[in-house]
Parts: sequence; structure tokens; C-alpha cells
Amino acid sequence: MKIILTHEVSGLGAAGDVVDVKDGYARNYLIPRKFAIRWTKGGEQDVAQIRRARKIHEIQTIEQANQIKAQLEGVKVRLAVRSGDAGRLFGSVTPADVASAIKASGGPEVDKRRVELSAPIKTLGSHETSVRLHPEVSATVSVEVVAA
Repeated sequence: MKIILTHEVSGLGAAGDVVDVKDGYARNYLIPRKFAIRWTKGGEQDVAQIRRARKIHEIQTIEQANQIKAQLEGVKVRLAVRSGDAGRLFGSVTPADVASAIKASGGPEVDKRRVELSAPIKTLGSHETSVRLHPEVSATVSVEVVAA
């Protein structure tokens, strides 16, 4: 099935790309989560609009990405969450939580879809996360999870 991506999907493409995927993947995952829309001839106009919007929000150059990387790696991120007696969290820390904690700590604004957690954060302590700023530049951010 041919679809138009409306958001960046890891391993598949960026917003505005027209890709061919299996029917079930498109019907059951991408389209219900609004990551993609069905491709139509009239959809080509949507592709141009999505690409213009992506260009505005996208980090344009590697130099700009390296500047943001330097800012991110200099920020100390603390995230206060509810936890139980043994240091386990009620729930887990999401990429959206990490992105808002970076902003609250005085760092640059980061899109939650660019924050990559290697595993769900479900315990107190210090955890490493990566932020994909550019296809060639990725920043590592240390997030300290403390009890609220």
C-alpha cells in the first residue's frame, strides 16, 4: 500500500515522504496513529504542504545541530516523579516527560519524537537518553530521576 508519512517514522522515512508498506502495517499501525495518510493523486498537494512545514521545524545544518548538541550536553536534567518504597516508579518516564524536563532545566526546546529511550525508565537514578537532532548528529542527555 502506498502512503504519505505525516510524521517521522524511524526506519521508514520523514514527514512528506511517499513510501510503500505492507497493507496491515499501514491499516493497523500507521494510519490509526496519524503517522500516515493514504496516498491519492490529490494527496500530492498535501505532500508539498507537509514538506514546507517540515522544513520550517527541521534543524537545517550540521553546524546548527552541533550547537544544539553542545547546549543539551551541558544541561543537568532532573525529573521528579512519584515512586514506591523500593525505588520503582508508578508508570514510567516517557519521551514527552524527558523533552519537557529538558525545557524546564533551561535547555533548548526538543521535539518529543526526537528523544530516544533505549529502554523504558521505570526506576529512580541516573539514566542516559539520546536525542536525534539531525540524521548525522545525536546528543546524549543524562536524566536524573528523583522521587517527588
